[in-house]
Formats: sequence, C-alpha cells, structure tokens
Amino acid sequence: MTKPIYAIGDIHGQHDELMRVLSLIEADGGKDAEIVFIGDYTDRGPASAAVIDTLIDGVSAGRPWRCLMGNHDRMFSWFMRDYPLHDAYLPVYLYWLHTRLGGDTTLASYGVQMTETDRQTQVHAKARAAVPKAHVDFLNSLAFSYETETVFFAHAGIKPGVPLDEQDEEDLLWIRKEFHIDTRDHGKLVVHGHTPVDAATHYGNRINIDAGAGYGKPLVAVVFEGRACWSLTDTGRVPLVPAGS
Repeated sequence: MTKPIYAIGDIHGQHDELMRVLSLIEADGGKDAEIVFIGDYTDRGPASAAVIDTLIDGVSAGRPWRCLMGNHDRMFSWFMRDYPLHDAYLPVYLYWLHTRLGGDTTLASYGVQMTETDRQTQVHAKARAAVPKAHVDFLNSLAFSYETETVFFAHAGIKPGVPLDEQDEEDLLWIRKEFHIDTRDHGKLVVHGHTPVDAATHYGNRINIDAGAGYGKPLVAVVFEGRACWSLTDTGRVPLVPAGS
C-alpha cells in the first residue's frame, strides 16, 4: 500500500487556516503524516510570524514536514539581508513592502509599524531588530523542490522540456504561463501553487493547490497516494481528477 503524502497550498500569513488544515490532515493520516508545504508562508495575511513559528516547531519536533520556498518567502529573506536585495522578477515599481505584495503586513505581524515618512533604511533597521534570527534562518534553509517516485512538488511549477533535476531556481519560484499552457506529461505529476485558482485543480499533468488564501479564501490541503489524489474537507476526502475525466 502506498503511504499517503499531503500537500498544503500557499498560506500567506493565514495562521488560523493553517491550523484548520493541519487538523484535517491529522484526522486523515495521523500526527506523523508526511506533509509538503508548497511555499509562500508570508505576506498579505495577518499572521506570518505565527505561521513560521508553527512550521519551525513542527520541523524541530521531528515531524516529516517538507517546507519549500515560495517567491514571497525569498523576497522576505532577501529584505532581511545586511543590504536588502530587490527581486529582478518584479516590475520596477513594485517592492516587497508594497501593499500589493504584502511585506508590510508581514512586518506588522512582528510588531514593526511603518509610517508614511519612513525610509526603507529605517524600516529595514526596525525589521532586523524585530524578526527573530531563527525565522530568517528558516527562510534561508527552504528547499526549492521535493519529489517522490510519482509526484514533483515546487512552488510555481517547472520549465517544460527541462529535466526535473535540472530545473532553475527562478522557474521553480516564478514560472506561470509557459508552464500552465503546456499539456505534455512531465514524467511526474507536478504539484504547485503560486497562481491563485478558485479551488485545487487537476489539469492532468499538474495540480494547482493555491486556492487564494492570500486573498482571504480557504486554504487547501490535498492527499496523494501515488498519482491518485483527493482534496481534504471537513467531511473527508473528495477525489481530485482532471476536468472531463
């Protein structure tokens, strides 16, 4: 019998939702269930610090949790360097603290209050004083992908046509359209988030599990047994199959 593995979509600071889906997973697979977190733990939602605390506590307790990096997590970690680094994938007018990206709410969860007159250097100094080193170390330790014999997990997806073991960090964190429109089998079922959809959606060669928690919608948890998969709900498993199947 194939041991189930669980995956949780983009959390975006929604700690209450994280605790809800962890309870669903425990009810389905027990306290020692293997879980892959698909990244984007921070930004937009109100409790990024609590989300990271929960993940650190689980990993430290020896739970089989695989925490992957999302693009928002990398933006946060880059801001926390000695000299903040801007992500080149962002339009020139966007930066991590912009309300559209949500870095401001992440820092607020650590008690960092920003004023309209604060310069970035002032905010950076406040952040360096407020964010625990353990949280920064956690962000810097995140893997970019994880795979089983049948499933490949990454935050944004993969570059089609490139072997899974040769994928580029930027694609794993940022890719969208080129990956979304490709209908080829990728050798393994690719599980990703990054681009919000209405619900966890199976496209045949990939599954998107970002259901918009960053915009106040329910967080998603999915369970896999080989390539077979189900969404977890309050009433149990619901089969997740490609449209038209």
